[in-house]
Amino acid sequence: MADPSRPQPYQPGAVSLFFVAKAGVFAAAFWIWLLVLVLRADAAAGVHVLAATGAITTTLVGVVLGVRMALQHNAAVRHAEMKKLLVDISWNAFAAAGNAESASNVVPFPAGPPDSEWAAQRAGSDRVSAFDRGSGERTGARDRGNNGDRRR
Repeated sequence: MADPSRPQPYQPGAVSLFFVAKAGVFAAAFWIWLLVLVLRADAAAGVHVLAATGAITTTLVGVVLGVRMALQHNAAVRHAEMKKLLVDISWNAFAAAGNAESASNVVPFPAGPPDSEWAAQRAGSDRVSAFDRGSGERTGARDRGNNGDRRR
């Protein structure tokens, strides 16, 4: 039984199942019609060819739609498991970083260079956006406290 606290993954639903069942019903009808025609007639006629063509075509369509629905279902389950795995990895890394006794036990999260190093990394002819400017390069901007130039 699935865990009710987790959302269910997308699974091909009623529409896909409807078309698979519809193709199955049509295939069965064509096969029965072909069987009745073969048992009643002595020679093959155009109607026999029509019934055989319909039976083969609808059978193949039903098989292809059934395989497609099964592949979609398997892909949805794999996708849900991958998302769950990524969330678990992310949460475990976050918890390990918070519970570490020393900084050497945990791989640090990547951080950008401090504001003073931004000017040294840029060439003089590069374009500078409003988000890349240091605090001294602003014109008419309000002070945002300790979070520097970052916008949310």
